[in-house]
Amino acid sequence: MDLTDRRALPEPSAPTPSRAVNRERQLLALSWIAPLGILLVWEAASRAGLISAQVLPAPSAVARTSWELIVSGELPKHLGASLARAVIGFAIGGSIGFLLGIFVGFSRVAEALLDRSIQMIRAIPFLALLPLVIVWFGVDESGKIFLVSLAVLFPIYINTVLGIRQVDPKLLELARVTGLTRLETVRRIILPGAMPSILTGVRYSLATAWLALVIAETIATTRGIGFLAMDAREFLQTNVIVLTVLIYAAIGVFADSLARYLERRLLEWHPNYTKEARK
Repeated sequence: MDLTDRRALPEPSAPTPSRAVNRERQLLALSWIAPLGILLVWEAASRAGLISAQVLPAPSAVARTSWELIVSGELPKHLGASLARAVIGFAIGGSIGFLLGIFVGFSRVAEALLDRSIQMIRAIPFLALLPLVIVWFGVDESGKIFLVSLAVLFPIYINTVLGIRQVDPKLLELARVTGLTRLETVRRIILPGAMPSILTGVRYSLATAWLALVIAETIATTRGIGFLAMDAREFLQTNVIVLTVLIYAAIGVFADSLARYLERRLLEWHPNYTKEARK
């Protein structure tokens, strides 16, 4: 076959945008099969009497309870209070963790001064800190926000340091050869290179924020999803307790989806985060 014939061979067709969109929708639908299947089995077992309503109410009963609390205004009030604490705590703890990660990631001196103390504090369980937090802040909102901030700080700090330290040395050499200044190297090479690790820290911190919030809302309070669960426990309202668990699960799914969206937006340049790489 001559050169003309080889050029005439058809090239492999690239996936069309419509096919890529359809595949994304199929994968999204597939991801919901297991949760919906669990709900259906749970409902069927409850209706058949295999699961006692006092042990685990049926999803339909939990849905009715949810609607009643929404109509009465109780659920929006408690959910709004918990979300406000989580958002404020995440903003404070995430900012501090990111700044500390930047300092330690770029400076061995800062690592020697700060890292050991940070790791010691990270090892302390939240429940052990709870009495001290009550002494420091009382039972108002500041103590709850402090616990959430503390929980968020460590995952972002660790992953920021890790991301900075794992930037490809060849890229740093390229920056030096091309004459980039220190600030330009940080802005154009180091921080983009560390971004996958930083966003992984964000995903972990979103989960730990809610874990800390559950503990924080055991402090004397009259608002919040944690308070709603504790109050339901006192009156043996299993349906309300299950509802709060499902709310935490739903918020966790939403938070993780938000983190994935940030990954897609901020890491469009990264080959591992393109749509083709996820196929």
